[in-house]
Amino acid sequence: MTDETCEWRSWREATETALYGPEGFYLRPEGPAGHFRTSVHASPLFAGAVARLLLATAEELGDGAGAGDPVIVDMGAGRGELLTGVLAALPPDFPVRAYAVERAARPGGLDPRIEWAPEPPRGVSGLLFANEWLDNVPVDIAEADPDGVVRLVQVRRDGTERLGPPVTGADAEWLARWWPLTEPGARAEIGRARDEAWAAAVGTLRSGLAVAVDYAHLAGARPLFGTLTGFRAGREVRPVPDGSCDLTSHVALDSCALPGATLTTQRDALAELGLTAGRPPLSLASTDPAGYLRALSRTGEAAELMSPGGLGDFLWLRQRRQAGTGDGHPPGQGILAA
Repeated sequence: MTDETCEWRSWREATETALYGPEGFYLRPEGPAGHFRTSVHASPLFAGAVARLLLATAEELGDGAGAGDPVIVDMGAGRGELLTGVLAALPPDFPVRAYAVERAARPGGLDPRIEWAPEPPRGVSGLLFANEWLDNVPVDIAEADPDGVVRLVQVRRDGTERLGPPVTGADAEWLARWWPLTEPGARAEIGRARDEAWAAAVGTLRSGLAVAVDYAHLAGARPLFGTLTGFRAGREVRPVPDGSCDLTSHVALDSCALPGATLTTQRDALAELGLTAGRPPLSLASTDPAGYLRALSRTGEAAELMSPGGLGDFLWLRQRRQAGTGDGHPPGQGILAA
């Protein structure tokens, strides 16, 4: 085997090393917030909405939660920003166990109530929340060659690509079901790994609600050339798997969905949780100028979280779990209309 051959890897393997290897992008001290802005970083209103969702979930569970306090599990917790905001927004007397699931080391100064772990706890009841987690689960990439044969895309550390062997087996079945490549040059991210990751995360809940929030696409509107891209220091850059940038692609959330799942936009989900982007009454400016400015600032933050063409178009996949029931559904065979 030549040195050149050894350099070629699938995108899934290359991404795993680039993001989570010994010098991986996500293990850097600055964390994701140093390179891009998510809903969590945009406004504390997002954490407040998640706190209300946790309260509602705990109320629905009631005594069915089993032994112990309700939990909140943050998948892909970054540096704990979301859980920090959620704990601050909860009533002081609300009993909760908070778990940050992250492969990077625990940051200093984090609220001691937050438990830090590389994997989610099993058999717990409450809310599992995955904000922009699935888009960073590494996936393979496929492309149809000039003869229409769907092949695995291989990549070098410097980002150079070539077409490798034909896609076969479970990955080929996934593409045929969820993202058929019907013309030469068409590309797709093979989402089977994300289906499996989401099913595994949901399966850790004994009962409660699992929510995945991400930029996504649905069957019938898949992008022709895929969505793989890179981010560094707040800018979109060429995706290069050398650890210098984030590597991300949109999620086929309809494929991830298990029985009973619902999909809605972030705009609608946050509205259901009490967030509004409506301007405060102008009369408040004369009666309480400081209060008016605070309300105006809140309106601007809510508008960013709910904006069409922006964060408001993110999709929320909500999956309920009941104690004593399994998924009854194999990963990668999502139940939403394709």
